[in-house]
Amino acid sequence: MTPRVRFAPSPTGFLHVGGARTALYNWLFARSSGGTMILRSDDTDEERSTPEYAADILDSMRWLGLDWDEGIDTGGPHGDYRQSARLERYRAVADRLVEAGGAYYSFATPEQLDAFRDEARAAGTAPSYDGRFDVDQADAVKRIAAGERPTIRFQVPRPGRTTFEDIVRGEVSFDHSQVDDFVILRSDRTPTYHLASTVDDVDFGITHVVRGEDLLSSTPKHILLTEAMGADPARYAHLSLLMGPDGKKLSKRHGHTAISAYRDAGYLPEALVNYLALLGWNPGEDATVLPLNEMVDRFDLTAVSKNPAIFDTDKLEWMNGVYIREMDPAEFVNQIIASIEADLARPLTDGDRARLVAMAPHVQERTKLLTEIGDQVAFLLVDEVEFDEASWAKVMTKPGVADILDAAGERLAAIDDWDVRSIEETLRGMIADLEIGAGKGFQPIRVAVSGSTVSPPLFESLEALGRETTLERVRRARSLVG
Repeated sequence: MTPRVRFAPSPTGFLHVGGARTALYNWLFARSSGGTMILRSDDTDEERSTPEYAADILDSMRWLGLDWDEGIDTGGPHGDYRQSARLERYRAVADRLVEAGGAYYSFATPEQLDAFRDEARAAGTAPSYDGRFDVDQADAVKRIAAGERPTIRFQVPRPGRTTFEDIVRGEVSFDHSQVDDFVILRSDRTPTYHLASTVDDVDFGITHVVRGEDLLSSTPKHILLTEAMGADPARYAHLSLLMGPDGKKLSKRHGHTAISAYRDAGYLPEALVNYLALLGWNPGEDATVLPLNEMVDRFDLTAVSKNPAIFDTDKLEWMNGVYIREMDPAEFVNQIIASIEADLARPLTDGDRARLVAMAPHVQERTKLLTEIGDQVAFLLVDEVEFDEASWAKVMTKPGVADILDAAGERLAAIDDWDVRSIEETLRGMIADLEIGAGKGFQPIRVAVSGSTVSPPLFESLEALGRETTLERVRRARSLVG
């Protein structure tokens, strides 16, 4: 059977890294097996679902390079793939289950349910509701006719056990004494997650459900529902949760969790996808950095680990740096122009672009995040630099700085050909004549032209700035030194 998998996020929040990894593993499995990738929206939570979140999910998926064959915005044989458009289908299934005796109208009150669970815990038994407070269904029909609005609960067969072979976790078994007679339709006739998700999986022909282990305890409910609908259950693969470096469940306290936040922070989608793929799957001892097409060739769902994976932003940042260094220089410039123009609040001039192109290779080789670049190259794009207070205090207040700037200004002004080779020869000759080291001799010039002790390579920076701008900045710094 050709695999059919689905990624089914709820638009109640931004797409986060855990959800993105689930989407990626579904995508890799579909692409590696010649299967079909479906994107649907589990949007039955009307109060928490928003268009903003729905748009973010689609934008983030596309930014990551994860396409889909059927689903939202793509279409297919199952409508628009949003659960909010399929409410009548869920109600029909629930009603049919009641008619067949597989579900029942429930009038159990919250107080009764709380008391039952308290008693079960006190007795050391599973607090799984078994329908004991509910009335005969003939009486239920009368109460409904009188205006009462019950829920519909699925009747879990007892005694019994649901056992399945999880692709990631191996054999998993649940005794039905541990499974509630769970609600499938609320009193307002809206479906619960269990009903809507299972009906969609059956209707859409889903063969493999790849999702987080937080839904593992829901699986016996979904299998029982599937069988009650007369269908064969899908195969399940429950992925381990992502943990922070402290071993606790990944959350906002560990940093960014939304995919859009990583995009805005200067990460490349290729690097993020690569890193997410390795959080639970090993493509081989020889592979750490590998493109998406190679992941497809190597991916094996049975090789996914059931152990928790650690999401470490330091490792992600390292990988992002690798991808940045491997970019084509022209593409690198194109990637950073928009953020630099946003920082400057103006478009780049032709001269700005020329200086940026000249400096880009030297910045690219030491950058880990695209958003770092604006600060590194800002001195090339402004008329007058602002001096970093700490850098000024560290370098420009030391004895002999005035003499260094005087000598630098004089010698740089005498250069015939303003290029890296001539600039380097001139300045190295200067520090040799002054009998000082490179650090002591070059740092005052660096601060003078860039405003900071941290900047791209000095000689290349001076070449990109040009003779007149360089000399003007050296003279200005000299006047401030006194």
